[in-house]
Amino acid sequence: MSDSVNGAVVDSITIANTKVVAEAPAMAMGSLYQTIGNSVAMAAANAVYAQQQANVAYQAATTLGVMKLFSQNG
Repeated sequence: MSDSVNGAVVDSITIANTKVVAEAPAMAMGSLYQTIGNSVAMAAANAVYAQQQANVAYQAATTLGVMKLFSQNG
């Protein structure tokens, strides 16, 4: 059995490994951009939800205040 390796096999493996190493930064940045985009979208959704809940509380407080004004004996 021979211990030598065909040069074409070595070259093809080297090219494949180089391709993977070369693409790694781009894949990492793509993943980072997707994560950041998702985080920004969730932050915006949370801000909208918080504003909606605050508006409900403000409306309830206003309604209560108006009811108290109208219920006072003048």
